[in-house]
Amino acid sequence: MARPLLFFILLWTLALLLLGSIVHAVGASLACPDWPTCFGTMMPEMTGGVFWEHLHRLWAGALLVLFPVAVFLTRRAHPHRVALFHLGLAGIGLLLVQSVLGGLTVIYQLPDAISTSHLALAFLFLALVTVMLVRTRPETGGYRDADAERRLVRRAGLVAAGLVFVQSVVGALVRHTDAGMACPDVPLCLGRVIPPLDYPTVLLHFLHRVLGIVVAVVTLRYGWLVVARTRSPFARKMATAMAAGVMAQVLLGFASVAGRLAPPYVSAHTLLAAMLLALGVATAAHAWERAS
Repeated sequence: MARPLLFFILLWTLALLLLGSIVHAVGASLACPDWPTCFGTMMPEMTGGVFWEHLHRLWAGALLVLFPVAVFLTRRAHPHRVALFHLGLAGIGLLLVQSVLGGLTVIYQLPDAISTSHLALAFLFLALVTVMLVRTRPETGGYRDADAERRLVRRAGLVAAGLVFVQSVVGALVRHTDAGMACPDVPLCLGRVIPPLDYPTVLLHFLHRVLGIVVAVVTLRYGWLVVARTRSPFARKMATAMAAGVMAQVLLGFASVAGRLAPPYVSAHTLLAAMLLALGVATAAHAWERAS
């Protein structure tokens, strides 16, 4: 029962990240001007921006109920695996901090640092749930040369996940500092390969693009190595999915600019970043030797 619930929570968290991106993209971040209520009530009229903002709050609130149940069930199913239980407790702590940050973003009118931290912690929670889900699999075998292949897969997953996380935090800064259209053309920026970097918004936007290229190249390279040098079906599937996902992500980034930050494009861009993070973390977690 624990694993199906963890998988459900993983999907729920991805949906929550998508909702959060939609809230910002449609300009509904302050549609509810107070917190934790919305216009003084827990059940406001669900119309316009209030619909998206309050739905986001309710969705997050449900996660505060679901995840402790999953931690309890995981503890019962794996009583001797203390590390899993500690991960679960850390996840509960992250959710509590996230709740406070969500309130502060409203109370202090969307400060860039708090809003960016809010997304960063959401990605960390997604990574934590992914580790718990993968590490409760019945087995983690399938490696021909166990030590060498596991090292390669671990490195590939960790590097890919780390780069995606950094790129996503920079992307959050781009979004919350309104730098999304600082370079209004693609694939160039202000008509140049390297734009004038005198303005912070242009510098931040250009950094996001450069990091995107780095993420794509590194992920594709490691994906090829994993497919070519390992026999683990799980690792090969994850590597293939990451390679396909990172190429789609580059195209979505271009589409977001070309589409003038249209909500469908930027929201899909955030969702795919979260999925890439989960794939990288799952790849690394699968290759780790099982511990208590």
